[in-house]
Amino acid sequence: MISWNDQDIVAEYQRWMESPAGSLALRAKMKLISDLMAGWPRRGRRMLDIGCATGCITEMYYHAGFDVTGFDHSTRMLQVAQERMGARAEFFLGQAEHLPFDDNQFDFVNVGSIVEFVDDPVAILAEALRVASSAVIITAYSKWSLYYLLRKHIPEEHLKNRNWLNPFALHSMLRGLAGDADIVRRSILLGPVCTWKEQGAWQWINTRLLPYGVGTLSGIQVDVCDTKISIPLKVEKYKTNHAFLNACRTNMAARNSSSTFDK
Repeated sequence: MISWNDQDIVAEYQRWMESPAGSLALRAKMKLISDLMAGWPRRGRRMLDIGCATGCITEMYYHAGFDVTGFDHSTRMLQVAQERMGARAEFFLGQAEHLPFDDNQFDFVNVGSIVEFVDDPVAILAEALRVASSAVIITAYSKWSLYYLLRKHIPEEHLKNRNWLNPFALHSMLRGLAGDADIVRRSILLGPVCTWKEQGAWQWINTRLLPYGVGTLSGIQVDVCDTKISIPLKVEKYKTNHAFLNACRTNMAARNSSSTFDK
């Protein structure tokens, strides 16, 4: 099993993230997460990023408006994340199978692409659901993808050492833990690594949101409770109640003589 505290592995991971393919993969991952969390309330909401690694996704959540906390089992990864985030985030060291947090301590939880690197992914998912009061997002690399089929051609060691999960198995784990909770599923990065390029048609192909399991990276959002924002009903669908509007105008005028409600 790969050691994420190995200095060479961490350095290789950072080089990969800064490479053209790694940069596009990170951008695609951010797009996938942004789609899954669209509509979430953010100001004053607490976000826990499990498997935060060097803090790229943690920083994305910070800029999205969340109060962020990072968590990882690698001291070397956390050092890089702390240098990136400074005082903008808290970071904790530990095992994701045993989180040192109370039930419902965070509004939202992000489980980075770590479930394929551990012996007991169910334990990590259960812990994430336990400490989240609203919703959880999980990302994982797909065993149904071209990326998996061509994995022997991937040179980086940290990308090879995975216990590959098929998307159906991951969904089944979550359904077993979350019951009938609402689940939203997507994927991204259709082509193999050699096509992860920032230019031309490949960029468009690999940054398109796809059906679950089709792309290299799968994403699942689980609503622990109803976090959806109610969209106001369109006024034009209904007849205007003039008596109600006149009553509002009268009340507004009585409260404020300069009201422009009826002007």
